[in-house]
Amino acid sequence: MTNTATETLSVVVEREIPYPPEKIWRALTQPHLIEEWLMKNDFKPVMDHRFNLRADWGAVDCQVLAVEPNKTLVLHMGGLWSRECRHMDSHAYKHGDPSAHEAVGLPAGSAAAYQGAKYGWQQFFANLEQVLARAD
Repeated sequence: MTNTATETLSVVVEREIPYPPEKIWRALTQPHLIEEWLMKNDFKPVMDHRFNLRADWGAVDCQVLAVEPNKTLVLHMGGLWSRECRHMDSHAYKHGDPSAHEAVGLPAGSAAAYQGAKYGWQQFFANLEQVLARAD
């Protein structure tokens, strides 16, 4: 028997990003660049730093769980629809090719949140690539 209250849905986005890890890192960790591709924020790439992402619809409370410059960034992203965690990993891997990865854990009953995350994170990464193309 399965307990549906503890089941989650996940969205995973993997994308090869054709820029050096250092450039990707800047776009993932500098607040003014994060605002361009994701949301307004008070982010700092410091272990355990608590920050929020803000948009017209509200804010998401977040915390830095792991940080390894130019390689790994793991965030806990609080939910708008539930108390479940959202996690984002962004790092360089696959034989050194810069890549990005993001996964979202949502309660099984959160169909709207799941569909929103599927669409939203594809768009966020498209925005990230546009920022990288413009940034020096």
